[in-house]
Amino acid sequence: MKRNRGSKQSFSPDEALAHPEHHKPRSRRDFIAQGFSAGATSVLGASWLSNPAMAALSADIVAGDHGDNCQLEYGGANKIPFICFDLAGGANIAGSNVLVGGPDGQKDFLSTSGYSKQGLPGDMAPSIANPETGVSDFINEELGLAFHSDSQFLAGILEKTSEETRGQINGAVIAARSENDTGNNPHNPMYGIYRAGAAGALLPLCGSVSSLSGGNSMSPASMIDAAARPTKVDRPTDVTGLVDTGGLVGLLSKDDTVAVMEAMYRVSNAKLNAVDTQRARDDIIKQHVRCSYAKSADIVSQFGGVDLSPLSDPNIVGEQGVFSVEDMNDREFRKTASVIKMVLDGPERSAGGGAESASRGAYAGAGTITMGGYDYHTGDRATGEQRDLRAGRCMGAVLEYAAKQGKPVMMYVFSDGSVFSNGSTDDSEQGRGKGVWTGDNQQTASAFFLVYNPGGKPELMGGSPEQQAKQQQIGFMRASGDVETSSSPAANNVNSLVESVVLNYLALHGEQGVFSDLFPGHSLGDLDRITAFQPVVSGTV
Repeated sequence: MKRNRGSKQSFSPDEALAHPEHHKPRSRRDFIAQGFSAGATSVLGASWLSNPAMAALSADIVAGDHGDNCQLEYGGANKIPFICFDLAGGANIAGSNVLVGGPDGQKDFLSTSGYSKQGLPGDMAPSIANPETGVSDFINEELGLAFHSDSQFLAGILEKTSEETRGQINGAVIAARSENDTGNNPHNPMYGIYRAGAAGALLPLCGSVSSLSGGNSMSPASMIDAAARPTKVDRPTDVTGLVDTGGLVGLLSKDDTVAVMEAMYRVSNAKLNAVDTQRARDDIIKQHVRCSYAKSADIVSQFGGVDLSPLSDPNIVGEQGVFSVEDMNDREFRKTASVIKMVLDGPERSAGGGAESASRGAYAGAGTITMGGYDYHTGDRATGEQRDLRAGRCMGAVLEYAAKQGKPVMMYVFSDGSVFSNGSTDDSEQGRGKGVWTGDNQQTASAFFLVYNPGGKPELMGGSPEQQAKQQQIGFMRASGDVETSSSPAANNVNSLVESVVLNYLALHGEQGVFSDLFPGHSLGDLDRITAFQPVVSGTV
């Protein structure tokens, strides 16, 4: 086997990647995929807000003419929180991270050359049994879903989660091709999750990129709802800024602050009624202005004085948190901390609905965490390993924070395309003898999701271990390590991949039966075949 003795220096996790065979980055998505786009580096303190008392919004403002898309007082739908990771650039998922096998499931092993293509040399293939134990040392099933034991996604997740948390996680993998290095893949499922009922008390959706999808990849056009466009959240100040009243709360009481905001609405409304904007669709323009003032008053009434900063949440940052204070110097950890605060924390719900273990709502119904620089076919393995490890730590933080909050969560991981290895290996300390990533290859792509359930490990569909193994893997791969494009509707159609994810989200609530009503004309066919888990909750949580 050809060996690479580490003559190529690896790139640090934050270093931008420039590939001679690729065009120079021109779009926002190009910059994210190659790691040129980064967040701010400063770490700011917690919010100054201090008075959490609730002040009701006046009835005349609630009933005002703000337009059909001006939604006040999001109740929150009490659905399972949903967070997805958009690994921009074409990350490796299959084989070296999550095992993807043939028609009979993850342990229906591929050929040695197939695993080599997925970055695993023959002496690390999961099909090899330890002669002393008779089983493979390269398979880890602590999370229910089978990972390669040297997966750096797995290493990061294990680092951030407790043994108890891991005992209540299960997952499924989806063998699915997608185009390399492009944001044109309609990968992002958040609008579908929103249509399925997820919504927050403060925001419908949030995402770490200021885009229509909230992430690097696009959303399926048929699912987009302009009223639910994700709000950008990628640092603690984005979170606290959502309820920033410019100093009114603190100078005035909560009731007086709301009264000021309502007065601003009424004065502006009176002026609008007396003015002709001399623009087409004068009524629409005025509705948007009214909506802005009404929303400002509504936000203060519900959240003014509430400290939303993830930096002051001891379950997120600190000795008992999922991140240390030092972790907050890393932009990806700050980004993750901010999104999980919005999706996995929330205001107290009124009595009467949902499980006792999830007594708080959510500030946002779902969120996307985009991590850039996953176009890591740099002629070594160490670069990708370090980036996978950091992504795994962020994934583990999602799962562990959900456990600390006593809430279930569905976490979905995808990337635009994938990579392949030509069989040469990187024997450096970080490369660990694994196959170097040689170039892009959409044929080896996959996606996966993990579900944490505080009530117990999610149970797979199927009446036998053999059937459950098939349900845990949607679609399959050929022995060569390539996706079998006829193995499921999602295998060769990214829109169908998104539909499959939303279907599985609904199924966790026992609502698989409403999928066809919500998404008429879907392309999934037999829904039972691509539903992984039995219900975790009934309707709401």
